[in-house]
Amino acid sequence: MAKILIIDDERSIRNSMKEILQFEGHDVAVAANGVEGLVAVKAERPEVIFCDIKMPKMEGIEVLERVKEFSPSTPVIMITGHGTIDTAIESIRKGAYDFIEKPLDLNRLLITIKNATDKHALIRETQTLKSKVSGNREMIGNSEAMQRIRLLIEKVAPSDARILVTGPNGSGKELVARQLHALGARKENNFVEVNCAAIPSELIESELFGHEKGSFTSAIRQKKGKFELAHGGTLFLDEVGDMSLGAQAKVLRALQEQSITRVGGDAEIKVDARVIAATNKNLKEEIARGNFREDLYHRLSVIIIDVPPLSARVDDIEPLTRHFLADICAEMGTATRAIAPEAIAALQRGEWTGNIRELRNVVERLIILGGNPISLEDVNIYR
Repeated sequence: MAKILIIDDERSIRNSMKEILQFEGHDVAVAANGVEGLVAVKAERPEVIFCDIKMPKMEGIEVLERVKEFSPSTPVIMITGHGTIDTAIESIRKGAYDFIEKPLDLNRLLITIKNATDKHALIRETQTLKSKVSGNREMIGNSEAMQRIRLLIEKVAPSDARILVTGPNGSGKELVARQLHALGARKENNFVEVNCAAIPSELIESELFGHEKGSFTSAIRQKKGKFELAHGGTLFLDEVGDMSLGAQAKVLRALQEQSITRVGGDAEIKVDARVIAATNKNLKEEIARGNFREDLYHRLSVIIIDVPPLSARVDDIEPLTRHFLADICAEMGTATRAIAPEAIAALQRGEWTGNIRELRNVVERLIILGGNPISLEDVNIYR
């Protein structure tokens, strides 16, 4: 069901439409004029807007134009009375999705809503997919640290050397791994990610090496492991420092022999995957504590790329913030939000213990709760 906003100065039409649409299961908000309507659009973020053409304070065409400035993908359906058909047609030229005439026909109303929500959902899905495919793979920032990392990636990506990416949580280690894959000789093949910290220790071997049908209670069918799925491509072992010692031994064997054996199986399966590992831990300290194998460490760390925390890359905060503003607004189907220079300066003074992940969350919060442009006061309140 859709979230719908009705903007109409006639109380009887507002109320009758609201009752009908709520009965159909929609979430409905109303506004008595164009000014209230624009406030409601920002507050409610409706999926569909119905807007009367003739209203006091602000006419429907102006409301339409304003909505299209900051929420271009939201369908706006104009409500027209007798004598305003030409105006309704003009509104289509200015971006309205459709128009319906008074008195309102129930079937036409419901069909228009269905078509509008389907279109809105398709636009949002397309924007999200485009963002995932392209925007989220960029390495944003021009700090000295970022320039050094880019240069190192360009040098080592074409090789098959194993790489260990180090740095705190949320600093962008996965992005470095994906850039290494994208610039390497294996870029046309799979990039397979394993979050070693998120998989229970009793399941990590099955996840990495696969299993045969019946090898344990829930193994109802044969399953390929991540090593096999990454054959010819790249295997990214994220948070490798959280892997159990037993799994570490088997990963070491797989790297040495370039073969794996599925859980419950006997056959050796040849695998050829470039391995990139990442960790937020100091593995040398983990080795000293007996938590990580030294021989595996040396296998994984032919090249080490250290990603510093965001607090050490203050120059990257402004371009990252602007990137997230554009990226998140595109996902929401709204125009990119502006931000005041003093708001950027306030963000640059932050500690950012959660690094880039925390910055993105804050930017999303500012888009939802802040003004346009986002102000210093918004940052002080919602940071």
